Amino acid sequence: MGRVATDGRISLEELKLARQELLQLAAGLVQDGSENDSTATFQVLEKILGADLCQRVGIYPIPEKFTLSVVIPVYNEVATLEKVIQRVRETGLQQEIILVDDGSTDGTRELLEELRAQDDLKILMHEVNRGKGAALITGFGEATGDVVVIQDADMEYNPDEFRWLLQPILDDRADVVYGSRFSAPDHVVSPGWHQAANQFITKFCNLVTRLRFTDVETCYKMFRRELIQELAPKLRENRFGIEIEMTARLARKRDVRFYERPISYARRSYAEGKKIGWRDGVRALWCIVRYGFGR
Repeated sequence: MGRVATDGRISLEELKLARQELLQLAAGLVQDGSENDSTATFQVLEKILGADLCQRVGIYPIPEKFTLSVVIPVYNEVATLEKVIQRVRETGLQQEIILVDDGSTDGTRELLEELRAQDDLKILMHEVNRGKGAALITGFGEATGDVVVIQDADMEYNPDEFRWLLQPILDDRADVVYGSRFSAPDHVVSPGWHQAANQFITKFCNLVTRLRFTDVETCYKMFRRELIQELAPKLRENRFGIEIEMTARLARKRDVRFYERPISYARRSYAEGKKIGWRDGVRALWCIVRYGFGR
């Protein structure tokens, strides 16, 4: 078992601070007005720090014409949606933001209509609630960027970590990258039953797929666009089971390279709108059997 490459355990806060300070240092040395992620800035830091340290702290050049497609499934998230969009924009990456409303009834659809004229947003609507999986399949089909990432419409996941997840793909070390909530040394403590269920699902999925993830149910999944668009028409799961189905179907492709990196996580409660429940856990186990062994 073991087709998932991982990194050493680096504190995410220390990583962010180190990257920020190093980029500020390089800005004072590069005289051509280059952006932080430019080749010139990277070359300066690589000479000072060496390629290995640059890689470990997530310093690397972003190709000039690179675009990241951010697919955001949305269902009754009027309270957080604009904040999430702003956080995605603040990453500074060239992005297209694809929002798929899945039959919201709390004012989210009306908010999205107000935002429709904004150039970096692509807004799609499901007339009835069909589930997260259905929304993702719709969004994947509309992506035109080089790489596609899934972003939830709540505030649990931090888009600042897109660069950290993107690096193995742009370095040509991976085709798929998962962000793990449980592999960092400083991670959120979820309720015992929730974490136990997640770990059981992950271990069972690893056993069947012969992968080695620590968090298969994570939202943060990043793919080369051509890979996920080839897969999307075959996907069947309309709800949270799509997390397992995508993993199992990708695992069958023996040439796909997987990578996992630690991420931060700000868990919200069911009172705050968390939607996944115990029935989805049961469905996940069924999906492991169905898509892990089936065709």
